[in-house]
Amino acid sequence: MPACVASSAEYADPPGAVFRLHPVERAAVGRASEGRRRTFATGRLCARRALDRLGVPAGPVPVGGSGEPLWPRGVAGAITHCDGYRAAAAARSTDLTGLGIDAEPHVPLPPGVLEAVALPHERVRLRTLARSRPGLHWDTVLFSAKESVYKTWFPLTGRWLDFTQAELRFHPEPGPATTDGEFHARLLVDGPEVAGRTVRHFDGRWLVADGLVFTAVTV
Repeated sequence: MPACVASSAEYADPPGAVFRLHPVERAAVGRASEGRRRTFATGRLCARRALDRLGVPAGPVPVGGSGEPLWPRGVAGAITHCDGYRAAAAARSTDLTGLGIDAEPHVPLPPGVLEAVALPHERVRLRTLARSRPGLHWDTVLFSAKESVYKTWFPLTGRWLDFTQAELRFHPEPGPATTDGEFHARLLVDGPEVAGRTVRHFDGRWLVADGLVFTAVTV
């Protein structure tokens, strides 16, 4: 990600993270399972660290009406969590308009999920990628990238974006054994207005490492 992005990550939930939640954050998961509370708390801990690294007072990061994190004014950010990993990233709005991150275990998607999230042309391209780099679970790379696209999209528009409303193309770095690269997301619906122009695509990065898929989008 660009140098203007501050981030923080944890591979496990630190003891006592739940007790460090701000009351408004704790209320958001008051009826959740213990595991969900720990995951949420670690994500917010990472968010506060990212804000601190930006020099932004690390207050609460509440939950919005659609489950999205509500960052302080003047900050674009995102939080992700999956089995074995939690992270947050943030940047000042003067540097980036939008930001999305996602992480997923590097395992195949459950049966039927790819068909629900991928367009026909995307599935064809994934099969081509799988022949050249068979060690990567391209279905999960696609899923994670679309999650990062959505996390970037929603704060800019306040609108839902279906998995099939963005068409992705992946561009691995040169070399037969590379496990990272770029991706391009073409929006199939009207995009947000940014700096007086309509955004019609997002660009991002992907990486497979340590048994995880990482993706990020910046605007």
